[in-house]
Amino acid sequence: MKKLLIILAVLAVIIFASIKWGVGVNNTIIEDQGVAIAQWANVESAYQRRADLIPNLVATVKGYADHEKETLEAVINARAKATQTTIDPTNITPEQIAAFQESQQGLTGALSKLLVSVERYPDLKADRSFLELQSQLEGTENRINTERNRYNDFAGKYNISIDKFPTNFFARFINKDKLSLFKSAAGSENAPKVEF
Repeated sequence: MKKLLIILAVLAVIIFASIKWGVGVNNTIIEDQGVAIAQWANVESAYQRRADLIPNLVATVKGYADHEKETLEAVINARAKATQTTIDPTNITPEQIAAFQESQQGLTGALSKLLVSVERYPDLKADRSFLELQSQLEGTENRINTERNRYNDFAGKYNISIDKFPTNFFARFINKDKLSLFKSAAGSENAPKVEF
């Protein structure tokens, strides 16, 4: 009888320790995923700030450069496409990231063309409102890059935590998958050609 009580006590301790370990692992996984998802919201917020600045930029340029209608429409259409691309932050897949990046790159390209066309308008380049908007856009682009990098850091930490042994067994058991990361755009490894 004494042996049975000792065996039951040992089993109870093992079961209790296993449950405590499982709860701790689950909470760590949930916390790491939650931090990464919250950071994704910061990424979206930075992109939204850029999208919010564009109508003012377009209106300012339009006042000086009416015949740049095609370029302005391209920016407006690219902005609309970029703001329509959404991602479920609890299940970020490589395909979603790629679609999101593609729509944002379309907007970046349209903005670049607009800013190049501005070079033909010295009065616009000297306009205080335009200069402020241009500065805000530049700051926003830096913020976007910072927020994407922070998202990659948090999502990477989460991905590592669910890959580590023995947590990886528990992560699979509770159906936790890796979060996708931002990657550089195709062709960005090539230096741009500068021609004079």
